[in-house]
Amino acid sequence: MTPANPFEALPIAQMMRDSMWAYPIVETIHIVGFVLLVGSVVMFDLRVLGLSKNIPVRGLSRHLLPWSLLGLALIVPTGSLMFMAHATDFLGNGAFQLKMGLLMAAGINAAIFRSGPYQTVSRWDVATRSPLAAQASVAASIVIWIAIIGCGRLLAYT
Repeated sequence: MTPANPFEALPIAQMMRDSMWAYPIVETIHIVGFVLLVGSVVMFDLRVLGLSKNIPVRGLSRHLLPWSLLGLALIVPTGSLMFMAHATDFLGNGAFQLKMGLLMAAGINAAIFRSGPYQTVSRWDVATRSPLAAQASVAASIVIWIAIIGCGRLLAYT
């Protein structure tokens, strides 16, 4: 039977579907990636919301950014492999569509935060309340990432 989506016809997609271990291994690496990414993002967000005010925001950002990037480096290729294996199913799945939209929203929110409120971080780096715009952005970040994780889990059941 010919796959409905060209991605599904790729040899690597076929291997992902046929191998007993490929999909679970790739999915596990994907989960490790989002633990690194979301864990570091939420730790930073909680600091901006006021937890551990004695830790400099800029220092925490420098410390967590490599972990976020490592998580992203694991998530993108593994997510792509899982998508290619079942592209037709995913494209028609509302949870997948919502997840992709939320991922875009997370990226836009992060860009707005970095180009906006974070530009004044020197004024609220240590032991000072962050501005309302920064707090709103990181609160939205936490909600968005929880929703992304929820959508990802729903993929297994819808």
